[in-house]
Amino acid sequence: MNIAGIFAGVFLLLAVYCGLDPFRHSAIVDFPDFESVKVEMPQWSEVPKDKDTQNLLRKSELKFLNQIQGPESVAFDSHGRGPYTGIADGRVVFWNGNSWSDFAYTSPNRSEICDPKPSILGYLKNEHICGRPLGLRFDKRTGDLYIADAYFGLLKVGPEGGLATSLVTEAEGVPLKFTNDLDIDGEGNIYFTDSSAKYQRRNFMHLVFSAEDSGRVLKYDPITKKTTVLLRNLQFPNGVSLSKDGSFFVFCEGSKGRLVKYWLKGEKAGTSEVMAILPGFPDNVRTNENGEFWVAIHARRSMYTYVCALYPKLRTFMLRLPIPARMQYLLNIGGQLHAMVVKYSPDGKILQILEDAQGKVVRAVSEVEERDGKLWMGSVLMSFIAVYELD
Repeated sequence: MNIAGIFAGVFLLLAVYCGLDPFRHSAIVDFPDFESVKVEMPQWSEVPKDKDTQNLLRKSELKFLNQIQGPESVAFDSHGRGPYTGIADGRVVFWNGNSWSDFAYTSPNRSEICDPKPSILGYLKNEHICGRPLGLRFDKRTGDLYIADAYFGLLKVGPEGGLATSLVTEAEGVPLKFTNDLDIDGEGNIYFTDSSAKYQRRNFMHLVFSAEDSGRVLKYDPITKKTTVLLRNLQFPNGVSLSKDGSFFVFCEGSKGRLVKYWLKGEKAGTSEVMAILPGFPDNVRTNENGEFWVAIHARRSMYTYVCALYPKLRTFMLRLPIPARMQYLLNIGGQLHAMVVKYSPDGKILQILEDAQGKVVRAVSEVEERDGKLWMGSVLMSFIAVYELD
């Protein structure tokens, strides 16, 4: 048999194996209706390759190491107290200057199953019961804290804390399946993201793998109690942040790796446009005092993920190989966790990149909050908050 015949035979065997998955080892074995969706990508040459060759994020201080698990979002109240953060066991906690104190809960069903666990991933099984607070924002006018909980939707808790009040759990009859982030305008309107109508956060890797397009950006009016869908058919919408003047907000679309601008005022009001193509897969975005935007990047986009985005059948084939989901995820992020944050101007120009390309100190970043000359960086995957002092 010639070499071509051998390769053909091997490919045929792989195809049969992937079709049957007899040993149930594939990453998508528990998702019989899994479907990969094509991602419309820019030209590879348009994906930014800019780097921080000095790996400046390695100069960050790791604060509160092993005191908190999975601090996704970082917020400070109007009195400067904090940080406040949502953690893996479903609590919102705050730093009182000496220690972490409980502040709020999103789930009315908490029990001993929500107690602290050795690993962050150990909470995934019961997240839908314990809650998983992600995006946090304070309303500076009232002191209320608004919470985007992955399972319990959009909620609010007063300055005294406690059990949060549910505000939105569905829109247009479609339940919020993966509420992710939010921001508040000067009139108290809430803009927030629902990353998927199909996958919950505990299956976030499969949302990454599929790139399915049921995500939405929504608006909640606290006066009328009305929720409006502003944009739909998005592929993993994530962080959202208003511009300094409130004329627009930006949001991250994870699967496409881009920053999108949605106009709220002016001639373009109600329309959206791509503000920037990002170097990788984004999480949250936050606006600083100068009106610039800090974007947390989970991982750079590789040629492998670029090709898989364009060819969903190839992606599905790869996912049917006997490679577990966590290994497939590592393949998607280039083999190892690594941190990157990028600062953008309001017109989408890259102003600064900070990296830890090998993840030696800061292994992952979900959000960047600039405050008093420092970057406070939370991560849904880490057990610390990294603080980087700007020059």
